[in-house]
Amino acid sequence: MNKNEMAKKLAANTELTQAQAAQVIDKIFDPVHGLVADELGVGGKVAIGGFGTFEVRERAARMGRNPHTGEELAIPAKKYPAFKAAKGLKDRVA
Repeated sequence: MNKNEMAKKLAANTELTQAQAAQVIDKIFDPVHGLVADELGVGGKVAIGGFGTFEVRERAARMGRNPHTGEELAIPAKKYPAFKAAKGLKDRVA
C-alpha cells in the first residue's frame, strides 16, 4: 500500500476528504517535518499502543574491511531509526 492508497482508505473510513487524509499522513510520517521524525530527531520515541514503537538506536563504532582490497577501516558509531512491532500487530500478521 502506498501513501495514495492509504489516504483513500483513511478518507473512506472517516469524514475526511482524500486530500485532507493525505495531509494527515504527511504530518505524521513526513521524513523531514513529520511528527515521528521530529520526535526521533531529538532522541525521543513514539509508542502507539497495540501497534508498535518507533525509536532511535545506536550502533557502536567498529572495524570493517574493504572486501576488494582487504584493507581495514574504521566504521564510526551512528544512530538510526528503528521500529519494534507490538504484540497486537505481531499477532495480527501471524
